[in-house]
Amino acid sequence: MTRVNDQHTRLSSDLRSALQIIDGDIVQAVQALKETKPDPLPDLERRLMNLIKELGHYKRVHDKRDSEDFEYPFRRGERQVNDVFKAIFPDLTPPLAKSQTKTPMLLNINTQSHFETFALGPYQFPRLLNGLWQLSSSSWGSGSDKRQEEELIRLVQSGFTAADMADHYGDAELVYANFRNRLSPSVRSQVLAATKWCVFTPLTQPLTSLFVLEKVKERYRRLGGRVELLQFDWYDYSCKDYLNILVELVRLTAIYPNLVSTIGLCNFDSEHTVEVCEYLIAKTGSVGIVSNQVQFSLIDSRPLQLMVNVCAKYGLKLLTYGSLCGGLLSAKWLGKAAPDIYSETLQLTPSQRKYHDMIMSWGTWQDFQSLLYELSAIADEHRVTLTNIATRWILQQPSVGALIVGTRLGVSNHVDDNLATFGFTLNAWDLDRIEALALGISRGKTRRLFSKLGDCGTEYRNEN
Repeated sequence: MTRVNDQHTRLSSDLRSALQIIDGDIVQAVQALKETKPDPLPDLERRLMNLIKELGHYKRVHDKRDSEDFEYPFRRGERQVNDVFKAIFPDLTPPLAKSQTKTPMLLNINTQSHFETFALGPYQFPRLLNGLWQLSSSSWGSGSDKRQEEELIRLVQSGFTAADMADHYGDAELVYANFRNRLSPSVRSQVLAATKWCVFTPLTQPLTSLFVLEKVKERYRRLGGRVELLQFDWYDYSCKDYLNILVELVRLTAIYPNLVSTIGLCNFDSEHTVEVCEYLIAKTGSVGIVSNQVQFSLIDSRPLQLMVNVCAKYGLKLLTYGSLCGGLLSAKWLGKAAPDIYSETLQLTPSQRKYHDMIMSWGTWQDFQSLLYELSAIADEHRVTLTNIATRWILQQPSVGALIVGTRLGVSNHVDDNLATFGFTLNAWDLDRIEALALGISRGKTRRLFSKLGDCGTEYRNEN
């Protein structure tokens, strides 16, 4: 419904939410189109042109209303459609809607906080990264462009100055680029981007230096500037092309440091991380890579079996995801019965369904409740939250550089709660109590999960 006030249209919250959902759906639909790698045929060109024109028409109608009550609702969708058009038809110019130039943002980063950082290549990264995986699906909710920008401002001002994203996380790179490139040069240089090049299927082009360079340029273009950390994910270890790709990527960091600065791995297991490091040493004279991103939590502690020692040997840092099991490792689930993961009323997120399966591989729901109760008791002793304890445990593990915290931009925020993670450390007694339940006696739970699922990232490989 709408209501009229002083000749301006004011929208109900329900209609605003509906328009935000439509905007998010445009982003996801166009992303899905992009991932099919369609041929640049005239019919597709015409359809995308028409969509861009329709969005442009709506933008012009919106601007004529001159209503402060109602921001343009399709900014994310418009940005995504134009970007995909450029990717599919690089030699054509889309009929861009006339856009207003946003003014530069003036903000300061709180350098007086106790936010922990660590060295990754030439940069000091924060030990909590903003994870933008949630932008890959509308299942986590859809925030407007304005709300997302407001949340990024608050995050950066609080010290959360780096974000993790990927080429397939919806419009994550575009959202971050739009924000970062409006910052003053002195602040922008401190706001870091970690993105990914993920190869999930066989290459369809010859592997050449130019091919690798073009893939890196695509990430640079989407981010509107330098990629501080490019993480490489590969689908099949039996195809050894990944070794030479990584050689080319490492060489690019030396040739074009303002294009891409450092290279990391994503979801590589211990055996193949060693293989990569030794191959790079043989071909380039140094390890070259700086990190590996893996799943690591009190539930999935497989990195403790082999990976942490591999990282220590080669000087790599672990960037961890899934460390709060999609929010299941929180007080919200303390004392709750095991959920029906496909319930229409409960509506678990895709991450929660995934990590519920991981919990069931690790132990029983009662085992999980026992762990939550112990974490809650320790949290009370430190006057923090249960999630702070689960986060702190990860940060105190060997070779861990940072934990990636899923950030539902424009939907919800936990800035103050996450900052509390840096106000304390877990002592030996805390660690013993936690690990007795999470890892099991003599790390029995860790070993059983490793035996059942394999090493880090094995569950994502084709051979499994």
